[in-house]
Amino acid sequence: MAEPASAEAVAAPAGRTIRRTLVAFTYRDFRVQWIGACTSSIGTWMQIVAQNWLIVSLTNGSPFFLGLDAFLQQLPIILFSLIGGVFADRYDRRRTLLASQYLQMATSGTLAVLMFLDGRQIFQLQIWHVLALSFITGCAQSFGGPAYQSLIPSLVDKKDLPNAVALNSIQFNVARVIGPTLFSLILAAFQKAGYSDPQAMNACFALNALSFVVVINTLMMLRVKHIPPAKSGPMQEELKIGLSFVRHHGSLAALIVLAAATTFLGFAVLTFLPIFAKNIFHEGANTFAHLMVFSGVGSVVGALTVAWLGKFKRMGLTALLVQAAYGLLIIAFAMSRILWLSDILLFFTGMALMMVFSTVTSLVQLIAPNEMRGRVMSIYMLAFRGGMPLGSLVSGYLATFIGAPMVIGINGGLLILVAIYFLSRNHGVLDA
Repeated sequence: MAEPASAEAVAAPAGRTIRRTLVAFTYRDFRVQWIGACTSSIGTWMQIVAQNWLIVSLTNGSPFFLGLDAFLQQLPIILFSLIGGVFADRYDRRRTLLASQYLQMATSGTLAVLMFLDGRQIFQLQIWHVLALSFITGCAQSFGGPAYQSLIPSLVDKKDLPNAVALNSIQFNVARVIGPTLFSLILAAFQKAGYSDPQAMNACFALNALSFVVVINTLMMLRVKHIPPAKSGPMQEELKIGLSFVRHHGSLAALIVLAAATTFLGFAVLTFLPIFAKNIFHEGANTFAHLMVFSGVGSVVGALTVAWLGKFKRMGLTALLVQAAYGLLIIAFAMSRILWLSDILLFFTGMALMMVFSTVTSLVQLIAPNEMRGRVMSIYMLAFRGGMPLGSLVSGYLATFIGAPMVIGINGGLLILVAIYFLSRNHGVLDA
């Protein structure tokens, strides 16, 4: 008869699993940057939920204006990310990031002040004020995003880069859980104290502005040194070199196209969650935040899964299979009219989406050489982030005619077709 395993024998594999999953945290600079980024992301997601609900309140639940706000925040990514990539390769990435954080802190603070004045009937907040501030925030992110993505590989060894990318996704998605939860708690606390919903939203905007202080401080604490390029030509010429490199690298080009298609079709489900909460389930802001939390928890589990896997064979094939599953899941979510079932479906959609993006981002980071990483990541961001606003705008427009659930269902079907196309034609994705 076999003897039962000792506690030490059981604990050893568990310890190795934890160390493997969290290996990037052994690097001091990555650890410091992760804490700052996570704090800021919590504030950002708290503002996203509050701002979406504010738009619903200002426009009587218009899906078009929800889509337009998402479009305007991401539009600068389309316009300026390629320039931001050249900046990331030419100049100190940390300083570029600092400038981006200061500007985003200013926009959040401005919205908080405008809402405060509106509550005092000194000023009337209108939808165009919100949209304009979203555009300015997007401008800051169009330069900060490539710098941040390019900074991560310099914080860890190359062998641990997929783990670092996945853990970075985790901080973003931990924030997707904590941010909406904080919004719900603040809303409940303000309602209990007799304050209005707009006052609770205003508190969220002010807290988000304060959260940028943390990330600014952590950026100043980093020890990573800026290594200027050996030579640099005119900005336009460097941009052409970056575009040419991606165009002639089959796997990179295919991965970037895949990212664009996935964000164009896959993110509308998050944009429309306020509409599902209000029009499908006939609930309020707390239900919207509750739906966001389930999606966020699923995303954390998906990112942890990729972190544990690290660098593995057939990463491209895995991403395509999981994307097909994501398409099926959002079709099921669009058809669901039962809240608990929708919660479960959102958990698995969040998990699937994050596994796709963490895997694809890791592959792009691994392929890109350091001297061109800023430009490569800016092109990737242009595809990845650019697909979101365009998809939200198109989906929001179509939803005014055929309804949000129908649009989400169509998008799910198209996602499956995209996965089938790359599975059959390859274009270097299956070899990645």
